[in-house]
Amino acid sequence: MKQLTKAEEQVMQILWDINEGVVKDVVDNFNEPKPAYTTVATVFKVLENKGFVVKRKVGNTHLYKPQVSKDDYTKIQFSSLLKNYFNGSFPKMATFFARENNLSISELEEMMKMAEDELKKNTK
Repeated sequence: MKQLTKAEEQVMQILWDINEGVVKDVVDNFNEPKPAYTTVATVFKVLENKGFVVKRKVGNTHLYKPQVSKDDYTKIQFSSLLKNYFNGSFPKMATFFARENNLSISELEEMMKMAEDELKKNTK
């Protein structure tokens, strides 16, 4: 799967939130200053070529829908981050984030509990 540029990712984040929409829907969901309609339309063309969105004609406009789920893209991005910056070591990555965010022992314990619960859920 190809990586998204910052502009592409911003459009996808909005599209993932609204599930489907026309260019105007996405533009309306941007914070100020909003990008130009034509800019977002161009980004959608690129996203379609990369296989991230599909479109269907509705009247005289196109309705866009994600082809790649947010979860799937997130998994790939985190796997890449883990591999490229932490030599594939999740403990190294977790330690880095804990140190950078100055997490307390109780926050680390909460994180461990959440991870255990998630693992139990996935093994059922």
